[in-house]
Amino acid sequence: MNRKTLVLPAVIGLLTPVLAACGGSGSGSNGGDAIVVGTTDGFTATKDAPAPLDPAYSYDVGGWNVLRQTVQTLMSQPKGEGDPVPDAAESCSFTDSGSERYACKLREGLKFSDGNAVTAADVKWSMERALRIKSDSGVFALLSNIDTIETQGDREIVFHLKSPDATFPYKLSTPVAGVLNPKDYDKDKLRDGFDVDGSGPYTFKADVQNDSMVTGTFTKNPNYKGSVTVNNDKVVLRSFKDADAMGAAIDKGDIDVMTRSMSPAQINKLDAGDDANVDLVEMSGLEIRYLGFNTDAPSVKSKAVRQAIAQIVDRAGLVSKVYGTQAEPLYSLVPASVTGHSNSFFNRYGDPSVAKAKDMLTAANITTPVKIALHYTTDHYGSATKEEFEVLKQQLNGSGLFDVSIEGTPWSTYQTAERKGAYDVYGMGWFPDFPDADNFLAPFLDKDNFLKSPYVNNKIINTLIPESRRTADRASASGSLTEIQNTVADDVPVLPLWQGKQYVAARDDITGVAYALNSSASLQLWELGRGSK
Repeated sequence: MNRKTLVLPAVIGLLTPVLAACGGSGSGSNGGDAIVVGTTDGFTATKDAPAPLDPAYSYDVGGWNVLRQTVQTLMSQPKGEGDPVPDAAESCSFTDSGSERYACKLREGLKFSDGNAVTAADVKWSMERALRIKSDSGVFALLSNIDTIETQGDREIVFHLKSPDATFPYKLSTPVAGVLNPKDYDKDKLRDGFDVDGSGPYTFKADVQNDSMVTGTFTKNPNYKGSVTVNNDKVVLRSFKDADAMGAAIDKGDIDVMTRSMSPAQINKLDAGDDANVDLVEMSGLEIRYLGFNTDAPSVKSKAVRQAIAQIVDRAGLVSKVYGTQAEPLYSLVPASVTGHSNSFFNRYGDPSVAKAKDMLTAANITTPVKIALHYTTDHYGSATKEEFEVLKQQLNGSGLFDVSIEGTPWSTYQTAERKGAYDVYGMGWFPDFPDADNFLAPFLDKDNFLKSPYVNNKIINTLIPESRRTADRASASGSLTEIQNTVADDVPVLPLWQGKQYVAARDDITGVAYALNSSASLQLWELGRGSK
């Protein structure tokens, strides 16, 4: 292990002895200057997406990293691995044997940051609001299995589900299930701009220029009652245009912590221990990258074209050339470390083969070369994205079977264009809402999927997804989960490419860095503290 790099194991039980020598999250100071955290995530309000931080709309990792600090949920994901734990709730559990009735009791004395009491009626109002607004981001689908919400007094809430769902406690840990104050949010429309109010660990204020957030200031909420301990008084999140600008800022001491997305070159440099003042923390990650297909678009409407692309793409070559040891080839939407994973694409296609791809296209009477444009976002998934798509272009064009061009677009317009079906083939990433196989499948394949994909498989929607949710023992759901993954490999509505690791860099007087991200790539700013060098 490099002297500057702490590699965290995936199993939380192994963390304690490793962290003892590095300063645990409890060692941070509650005082001192604000801790400044850098990110390349952009936060922009546009005509098509005017409410980037409304829990009923936000459905990207950047927005959720703001909301998880500010808007409290009944349940929360622990700082390591494991099942969700109560946060706004004092306790939650299924009260029937069929996983269809879920009851929670709020903590006593729970308050919003303005001092007003949080009640069960507020919980019900907040979730029904998200379901009523039904924003085009598709985030409401996380709650769409709720049939009715019942309140009993000021502190008790009962969720009656349409069908059994053992993953429901995880869904209650996501920002769309956040508890909102009805005086701050309209019940029927989104809250435009960058104001956020809740009962979470921090209050929030954004510095906005030209409809984009430059910095966001998180101030410790004195009224917070929940499952986490806040180890600082203030954190400033600063948005950078690219990884190089963020790296220059940490070198100069303008920021204390660097999160997503660092470039592969930056990670390699820090891993080598070249900077005596900055430490790199490497964690196992569940981020995946994939190509999505508009299966109604003429260029890729034929399944044979999508299968031929799957047969040609060389994941190992792509990862080696662009990301090195910072990523691994992925042969399913479900990452290899998640229970229920199956190597369905490798089982279906084996090693890359131009000859097999040619046979597929010939059998379907497809004229070659097939002309296709691959679209990617220039500023959301890291500086290496363009290089990644150049490699994909080379691989496909090198087969002689495709005539591929690539086109990059800023995220502020890219995400809405994709949802409107503007792209035939497009690159996307997925940071899980929660670490379960269901969350790598249902958001892509179920009704109201967040991609707005025209691909529909009734067996997946009506039979396999419901079957897979019936049991809390996720290993026992492997039959349904494997069939879903095999179907995806055959129909190719999406093409998984790689699974990435997580990295955080911090100046060496910052403590708690090992827990700054959880397994779902969510920031946990409350873990950070300022110690001594």
